Amino acid sequence: MREPTFGRAGVRLGDHEAWGKRLLDILLSAGGCLCSVPLWGLIALAIKLEDGAPVFYAQERVGQHGRVFRVLKFRSMVADAEHTTGVVWATTNDSRVTRVGRLLRATALDELPQLFNILRGEMSFVGPRPERPAFVEQFRREIPGYDLRLRLRPGLTGLAQVYGRYDSDPRQKLRYDLLYLRKHSLLLDSKLVGLSLWITFRGRWQERGDKLQRIGPPRRSGVGQPRPSATAACSDVPPTPIPEGGALDNE
Repeated sequence: MREPTFGRAGVRLGDHEAWGKRLLDILLSAGGCLCSVPLWGLIALAIKLEDGAPVFYAQERVGQHGRVFRVLKFRSMVADAEHTTGVVWATTNDSRVTRVGRLLRATALDELPQLFNILRGEMSFVGPRPERPAFVEQFRREIPGYDLRLRLRPGLTGLAQVYGRYDSDPRQKLRYDLLYLRKHSLLLDSKLVGLSLWITFRGRWQERGDKLQRIGPPRRSGVGQPRPSATAACSDVPPTPIPEGGALDNE
């Protein structure tokens, strides 16, 4: 039986829409792999030269319908970073992040190996961020409606990744994910991919503020061009509200 997929207002996507999104994923990830071949060698060499530890890092994440899969990344932290701490969020100026890792994280180049997760169908190019099983279990208990985001394949980029702050509360990130669930389209996916490339070229993925700062014409005489908003990118549908509850640790 075909797995259900959901789109605007939570309704099922037609087969042509689902296949269109999958085709876009395959084309973008395959093209990205080919175009980034020179970078793979340079990144691997830089990681090895810094501390000689493994180049890649595999980690369990929760995907569509709660299925657990292993995501592949270029290692950006010291080896065995959680050996003494257990599963914890990365923090500002985290001492576990290497010098090469800081550059990789700022440009999201540490995520390049996830192109293979997309080719395998475990992820999509655009969708909710895949979280670790321990955090998903916590959020399921503490945030009503959190399971709704698991209706979609997790994404390399998405509304929450582009428009949310790096340290956004998980509740706010969920609002972006639910908005994407309602307004998914190939046009929106294309917009988010374009904005993600802009952020990568400017090295702003680790910004604690606005990653899209100063996009568009420069400000004059105190009158500025507002940055694009998530709701503007998704037409005029406001973020989906979710019930309030206790605060959670920031990412």
